Amino acid sequence: MPSLVFFGLVYMVPLTVFTTYGIVTQITGGRVPLAYVITLIAMVFTARSYAKMAAVLPFAGSAYTYTQKTFGAGIGFVAGWALLLDYLFLPMINYLVIGIYLNAALPMVPSWVFVVAAIVLVTGLNIIGIVSVARANIVIIAAQGIFILTFAVLSAATISGAGTVDLAAPFTGDGTTEGLGPVMAGAAILCLSFLGFDAVSTLSEEAKDPKRTVPRAIVIATVTGGLIYILLSFIAQLVFPSNAFTDPESGSLDVMAAAGGQFLTIFFTAAYVAGASGSALTSQASVARILYAMGRDGVLPRGFFGRLSKRFLTPVFATVTVGVISLLALAVDLTFISEMVSFGALMAFSAVNLAVIKHYFIDGKRRGGAAVLSYVILPGIGFGLTVWLWTSLSPRTLIIGLVWLALGVTYLAFVTRGFRRPTPSLDLKE
Repeated sequence: MPSLVFFGLVYMVPLTVFTTYGIVTQITGGRVPLAYVITLIAMVFTARSYAKMAAVLPFAGSAYTYTQKTFGAGIGFVAGWALLLDYLFLPMINYLVIGIYLNAALPMVPSWVFVVAAIVLVTGLNIIGIVSVARANIVIIAAQGIFILTFAVLSAATISGAGTVDLAAPFTGDGTTEGLGPVMAGAAILCLSFLGFDAVSTLSEEAKDPKRTVPRAIVIATVTGGLIYILLSFIAQLVFPSNAFTDPESGSLDVMAAAGGQFLTIFFTAAYVAGASGSALTSQASVARILYAMGRDGVLPRGFFGRLSKRFLTPVFATVTVGVISLLALAVDLTFISEMVSFGALMAFSAVNLAVIKHYFIDGKRRGGAAVLSYVILPGIGFGLTVWLWTSLSPRTLIIGLVWLALGVTYLAFVTRGFRRPTPSLDLKE
């Protein structure tokens, strides 16, 4: 279980709070911690639903598998297709920010060089196997832990030397925006920070005692990551109570300079790039296994995606495919990728919350007050919160996301010959 928790935390990246920090600060008017509180509340309900489904369906595929086995292969495919959107884009975020921050530190080297080098390295490590990923995760988490302590100490010194400090400011804002709408818009983007608990569920076929360890790891990773995000964003907004960044995409560098000068800026860049590399490592591992699960089912070409390497026992073709797609990081911006990841995540989260109600209460006929609370009310709250966040995304994101879903339905119609044939699926047994 410790390795699963580390996998989830590395995927989430404790320092991912700084990935969209400048962007969300401007959207929320300096209320990033409040946005994280809202997101964490929604994610706790959804993580619980994932844990419930992982306990009865300990297979690779995450929301795709849970929805498929609960609602049928067709709806499962749509959920998996939505999940692919965020999983395919998340590695891109990591590769993009690696290029942004290393280029800021070494401006003589073009950012695309760092992006391509990271893609090649991460793809190679994922082909070797999941054990290499787990070992790297421990080192990456340790490095980020040391940075977090250093950042907290230096920030405390900076804040105490600044005289009077308004501790409520990170929750009340800087006055540039008003109302809950901007905070919800920021909270919707921040959903990408919590994909680690979904990623843990994709390792169910490689975990020991998955019915026990995976559900616990999902909840632990979600709560731990969320509390870290809230604390770090709170400290950051006290240190740098402004949204006047040199560049919103790398706005965290302004925070580091204010907290600890050049030393902390360099330390942050090193720790952040290590964290982003770890997240790229784990996110690419997860999406490759989702592609493998869909290929094994025959929904995607089985001969290509549904094959494992005889030497490494990993889905090599799926892993390389993700690496090639990640090259799109050279042509898109951070805000767009972040919103698209959140769109796909929220669609999948909604499906899993509904799957709990269907599996336990409707199909399993669990009755009584405790059952209604556990299998209807709590997942129902999770569903309502994820839909609320989903509708808070920008119109551009909603339009592109819906186009992606339409493409998925079109592809499904092709595979099933106009829905005249059943959607391919694999009969998984425990």
